Amino acid sequence: MKIRTALCCIFLSWGGWVAVPAQAQPDSAIAHLRKQGTATQLIVDGKPFLMLAGELRNSTTSSLEFMKPVWSKLVALHLNTVLAAVQWELMEPKEGQFDFTLVDAQIRAAQSNHLRLVFLWFGSWKNGASSYPPIWVKGNVDRFPRAKRKDGTSTDTLSTFSAANLDADSHAFAALMRHVKETDSSHRVIMIQVENEVGLLGDSRDRSEAADKAFAEPVPKELLDYMTGRKETLYPEFRQAWEAAGAKTSGTWEQVFGKTEYTDEIFMAWNYARYVGRVAAAGKAEYPVPMYVNTWCSMGGQTPGSYPSGGPLPHVADLWKVGAPSIDFRSPDLHSLNFSDWVDWYHKADFPLFIPEAFHATGHYNIFYVFGQHDGIGFSPFAIDELFFTMEPGIMDELERRFSPNPIDDLLFTGPTKTRIELADLALARSYDTIARLTPLILENQGKGKMAGAVVIADEPPQKIALGNYILAVNFAPIRRDPVPVPAGVPAPAPAPYRIPDRAGVLFIAVGPDEYIAASSGPVNVRFSPNTPGAPIAGIDSIEEGTFVDGRWVPGRRLNGDESDSDKTIRLGGGVIPNGRIQRVKLYRYR
Repeated sequence: MKIRTALCCIFLSWGGWVAVPAQAQPDSAIAHLRKQGTATQLIVDGKPFLMLAGELRNSTTSSLEFMKPVWSKLVALHLNTVLAAVQWELMEPKEGQFDFTLVDAQIRAAQSNHLRLVFLWFGSWKNGASSYPPIWVKGNVDRFPRAKRKDGTSTDTLSTFSAANLDADSHAFAALMRHVKETDSSHRVIMIQVENEVGLLGDSRDRSEAADKAFAEPVPKELLDYMTGRKETLYPEFRQAWEAAGAKTSGTWEQVFGKTEYTDEIFMAWNYARYVGRVAAAGKAEYPVPMYVNTWCSMGGQTPGSYPSGGPLPHVADLWKVGAPSIDFRSPDLHSLNFSDWVDWYHKADFPLFIPEAFHATGHYNIFYVFGQHDGIGFSPFAIDELFFTMEPGIMDELERRFSPNPIDDLLFTGPTKTRIELADLALARSYDTIARLTPLILENQGKGKMAGAVVIADEPPQKIALGNYILAVNFAPIRRDPVPVPAGVPAPAPAPYRIPDRAGVLFIAVGPDEYIAASSGPVNVRFSPNTPGAPIAGIDSIEEGTFVDGRWVPGRRLNGDESDSDKTIRLGGGVIPNGRIQRVKLYRYR
């Protein structure tokens, strides 16, 4: 066990932080963000990197023995990155004494399995609550105060209005980043999530004495200057609240934004951003890898406090942008079906799209949309390790035993009978395999307007996508199978309850004026029509199914006739013998 007593090199106060000595220029080998066209890319070991990731459950990394069999299974599912928690209570069980045993074990295991790591700092808050600080913090309410509700009772949440809370968290996080810099020579750790789904539950704002005092004080000039200088680009709801109260350039929070619960949320967003930003700054002074915050996404009709009030949601994004400059970007945790709406809200020109949490049963199609349509830097289903326990016994072991360039298809089409959720789990691995093969081409084309992605839904009309010189009409196409006769006397099955319609993800890359690479997670039909002047009819010159090996196209079958609807349609993953998930199509035009 490694026990280390910290030597403090970060001095914090409520007014800011100072690093001593001054930080040297960042090492170019350290992971960082870089623009390419309209996209922001994650650079790892000097090259663009696409995170095909999975987030472990919160407690998985707390046990070395529990983690031992997990690593190889992550590799078998085609992951290249693991999101793993670092729990403050286990890292600093006594104040000033740090135990990095679990951190070191994760770095070593990631290196031996050729995986990258995104550490999730479970410090002051996790899911809006303070369940991961050590007992010397959460057991001493006088020194480390809690937020309070309207009735005066304490919440289980550390207050943002406490210098002691901020100092303790920042010192611990700085120690973690200092240790990573000293020990992670192979740069396994490529990014950090600072805290987890922050915000106040149970009330729209903190009602403690310190919070009430801050609420009655003037809105900081820093924020007001930002608002007046960027009025036209403010989030609409934020701007409307300000204008409805008179667009004042000075005053208290209620004078500037009105007497509403939204004002409470604005106030909390500013204070959470300032707190989390200062924690991040303390860590970056030690080791400046990219750092982000994740978001508990609210549902329609909810009020602040029923979801974490002040968390980095779109309608308070301006507060986070100006209040936490050390945070590189904000990311949504998506467990709902209106996935594309949230992605549209979070993908902005000034920071990249990363999905740190998603429901793994929907991940196999949403990943195509994230990378194809939004130049995403990564995708990560939550509780990826749960797959190993929900699958039918033996399936995961068989997947590892038969590890090959394409083991998932063998199991899907020749393996034992599996439940719907197990099929979805295997489909996720299959999609990761597909995206992994396309990664060099995706990274080459990010930010250049040459890619598109979509999620298509069974029984819905085709989606029309403009890309390059053509309009692509894309629809879900169930695999056709001969009906199985039902023996006489067998009762008809009961009507199925409501179910989510089948979906498939699809990604297109325009690699030439009349040429596309297409890939999908399931059965999809695509038809083409010209989008530029010239001959009005699009014909298919050739369709090859195939794959990429080290960025080089390796063709398989030449598809025509029945497989292409007589050269009218490309069919990805469809047919009695499913067509390839990756195809290269060349077009021509005629009258």
